[in-house]
Amino acid sequence: MARKYFGTDGVRGRVGETPITAEFVMRLGYAAGTTLVARAELPPGEHPAVLIGKDTRISGYMLEAALEAGFSAAGVDVILPGPMPTPGVAYLTRALRLQAGIVISASHNPYADNGIKFFSAGGTKLPDAVEEEIEARLEHPMGCVEPDRLGKARRIGDAAGRYIEFCKSTFPQELDLRGLKIAVDCAHGAGYQIAPKVFHELGAEVVVVGAEPNGLNINDGVGATAPECLRKTVLASGADLGIALDGDGDRLVMVDSAGAIYDGDQLLYVIAGHRLRCGRLEGVVGTQMSNLGLEHALARRGIGFTRAKVGDRYVLEMMHERGWRLGGENSGHIICLDRHTTGDGIISALQVLAALQEQGHGLAEACHDLTLYPQVLVNVRLPRGFDWARQPGIEEARRDAEHELAGSGRVLLRPSGTEPLLRVMVEGNGQERVSRCAERIADAVRASMG
Repeated sequence: MARKYFGTDGVRGRVGETPITAEFVMRLGYAAGTTLVARAELPPGEHPAVLIGKDTRISGYMLEAALEAGFSAAGVDVILPGPMPTPGVAYLTRALRLQAGIVISASHNPYADNGIKFFSAGGTKLPDAVEEEIEARLEHPMGCVEPDRLGKARRIGDAAGRYIEFCKSTFPQELDLRGLKIAVDCAHGAGYQIAPKVFHELGAEVVVVGAEPNGLNINDGVGATAPECLRKTVLASGADLGIALDGDGDRLVMVDSAGAIYDGDQLLYVIAGHRLRCGRLEGVVGTQMSNLGLEHALARRGIGFTRAKVGDRYVLEMMHERGWRLGGENSGHIICLDRHTTGDGIISALQVLAALQEQGHGLAEACHDLTLYPQVLVNVRLPRGFDWARQPGIEEARRDAEHELAGSGRVLLRPSGTEPLLRVMVEGNGQERVSRCAERIADAVRASMG
């Protein structure tokens, strides 16, 4: 069935506009709750239970209360850990043997946006069939179970500590971070109480930035989507490395002591190289956005590589299909299935640090044989319902760009799964030529909209 509300990463939008309203989110909680009740295999009288975590957006209070009401009306108990990175919710859902985990977050988007995403009992994204069942139930009026069957809600105070210990357990026991000075940018997001403690407790001296959330400043000039802040912090503090997360803690960007910024493709390459040497690598899953340079560098080392659709859920699906344990996106989502069930910025950083320590390398040396092609991404905002794929002017501009690249690059047009945008990506030899091609296509998109 066609999805009306769920995108590639749950339900997302601007707060106050459908579907991110208190009324709709309460109905979403009820629809999800009734779906879980119907699917749950529990002893008689035992309620299903879910965990609801959130990032630091001011709208999280409203949406948390709405979800809680909807689940309670469906007869589902609710556990509330407070601010918690998305991968932390996935971990706790599995560790506490719950029926589902829910995250209130719009990830890297600004504070005025928010979203709801779901994890299964196993700590993975919900299967399409379950999301479709929830959507179908949303078409029916909201009800309420009998008073004696209403769900209860409770807060847990040790959620952060449990997740911190889990993150630390993914770092080799024979290693530590003593002697390293690490700058950690938490994006004023969900990781602000967790990420600095993980690296500090492993022995590092930690310089913290982006850890003063006020409900309005998440991702605002800080974090993985604005790495210049981390770069300046590393250079000013004399740190050995910098680590930047996004608002919900599942993306990673790093900076070395010289101020060079390393994206998801480069960090994925560092982890892949280390695992190849250790005999623990089957292959690597990237996406349509992964840089050609990564694909070529992996091929030179005999490492298999395949591309999934953009979105960490599609990377994960491809990893399961191939039986591979490493994959990721150039945006900084990196999935290490032998460490966690989903992408995790903190755990990915620990895998990079372990690789560097065991090899005695810095990031520059670990990436010395990886040359990324110039890649330009232009986002063009689309009006609702605009069928860009059927516009002859856009198709002509795309063909002209591919002709100019003459087989030495790529053109990719794709709608965002989380925002009303068409992403125009051009990659190839020559920064000026790539930029020119990308802007010509973006201009054609704007012209087609009148």
